[in-house]
Amino acid sequence: MKAPRTGFSGTQVTEKKKGVIIMARFTLPRDLYYGKGSLEVLKTLKGKKAIVVVGGGSMKRFGFLDKVTSYLQEAGMEVELFENVEPDPSVETVMRGAEAMRKFEPDWIVAMGGGSPIDAAKAMWAFYEYPDTTFEDLITPFNFPELRQKAKFLAIPSTSGTATEVTAFSVITDYSTGVKYPLADFNITPDIAVVDPELATTMPAKLTAHTGMDALTHAIEAYVSTLHSPFTDPLALQAIEMVLDYLPASYNGNMEAREQMHYAQCLAGMAFSNALLGIVHSMAHKTGAAFSTGHIPHGCANAIYLPYVIQYNAKDKEAKSRYAEIARRMGLDGTSEQALVNALCDKIRDFNVRLNIPKTLQEFGIVEEEFKEKVGKIAELAVGDACTGSNPRSITPAEMEKLLTCTYYGTEVDF
Repeated sequence: MKAPRTGFSGTQVTEKKKGVIIMARFTLPRDLYYGKGSLEVLKTLKGKKAIVVVGGGSMKRFGFLDKVTSYLQEAGMEVELFENVEPDPSVETVMRGAEAMRKFEPDWIVAMGGGSPIDAAKAMWAFYEYPDTTFEDLITPFNFPELRQKAKFLAIPSTSGTATEVTAFSVITDYSTGVKYPLADFNITPDIAVVDPELATTMPAKLTAHTGMDALTHAIEAYVSTLHSPFTDPLALQAIEMVLDYLPASYNGNMEAREQMHYAQCLAGMAFSNALLGIVHSMAHKTGAAFSTGHIPHGCANAIYLPYVIQYNAKDKEAKSRYAEIARRMGLDGTSEQALVNALCDKIRDFNVRLNIPKTLQEFGIVEEEFKEKVGKIAELAVGDACTGSNPRSITPAEMEKLLTCTYYGTEVDF
């Protein structure tokens, strides 16, 4: 029998006379509303004031912002908007939003759009309720002050990938120093998530591909994470199965498949919020903005790296077994665990081809000389990323450099 899993994510340790009892934690929003038209639940909220945090304009352009505003007003609330949260939201945007909240004094924070406005609103929430806190106070994982002293939080995703509507995470960027603040605390798990697939119908094909592969990576990394548990495993497996069933059709514009993908990414978020992730995300975090040829979209980076990381992690016996379990669940063929792992990698590569995602960093367009110049430093930063600690196989900076080099040239991972 395997030893039970525990994790630092919310783990509490209580001393007892005869040893230590470790309690692992599993946290989701208090309520999750889903299905076409589920936005209408906003009519039933109880409160006096709501501030709506949104991004660059697509929610307004497609009429969803007007719907949200009218539903909140129908609930009897005064509504104020905080618009134009940028991709990769900045410290300055967070502080401006927190100041707007302190002036308006909402008892509901409603964040709508992709991951950026929802992530930004989570951080604004902390600075609204605790004006004297700092980012330095918050970057220690699971070290937030107790929220919900002034407001509750409702999240409405418009993309099918980040799942920030159900997670305990947020990423904020300080552009003056180039530092990304990864915030992690169950306090910032939303109170309510509204997963209305009508918002996802507006995604262009490329965004559908990238966010879908982000969701697949979330689920696979959660399943093999050192912090996986009996509570996260079923969510991860179901999400993987749904992504493989529905992503190609969603990419090609099938709206029924688009709806199922919106649910699949949410299930993947439930899994990884509690099991955490691995080095696919470590690599994506540290390469996304590293090269002069342009930003590598997060989901695209994950899709490129995922089969190489599976090859690397599968050298670990337990990780190989769990990847093989994923392959069996997907109905892939293989007479041995290694054959099943290979089939899983081939399936992911096939998806990348069907979704027009490059196979390698070289194919993406990263210049070879710049890659060689920067890969050593990128490897060091990736090993130090918050996601590395829960990866099933440990990795050194030298090994990370070799792994990144494999993803550049498309060579097999044999170490």
